[in-house]
Amino acid sequence: MKTYSAKASEIEKNWILIDAEDLVLGRLAAFVATRLRGKHKPTYTPHMDCGDHVIVVNAEKVAFTGKKFEDKVYYWHTGFPGGIKQRTAREIIEGRFPERVVMKAVQRMLPSGPLGRQQLRNLKVYGGSEHPHEAQQPVTMDVAAMNTKNKKAS
Repeated sequence: MKTYSAKASEIEKNWILIDAEDLVLGRLAAFVATRLRGKHKPTYTPHMDCGDHVIVVNAEKVAFTGKKFEDKVYYWHTGFPGGIKQRTAREIIEGRFPERVVMKAVQRMLPSGPLGRQQLRNLKVYGGSEHPHEAQQPVTMDVAAMNTKNKKAS
């Protein structure tokens, strides 16, 4: 038996469309990160970008469990002394770029380094229901139907 290692010419990338409305953020991010890495394929190779392209729409309607919508805090540093800044998930979702919550959740589930950055480029997140990738003919994935916990019960 030989261990299979995919070559760049053998990698086949598909386009996937996911509607994030009422989906739990962590479960959505875990599913998307798995698809971006390519771990769902039998030809998965750890050192190659063999994942799919993922389009997430309705990112502003993503759901949080518990009190995370009010209490979850995102920190960043400006680089200057005393430059720590913070925003809650609510402030980001209601702000100019609500898709950043989904982007950060997925980014933190990917490996840090050149390969992780390359895989993150295959993720397209949009706050509304419109996206400019119709020409790629993405396949719609119903993440909510995969597990009852994936969708937040209203």
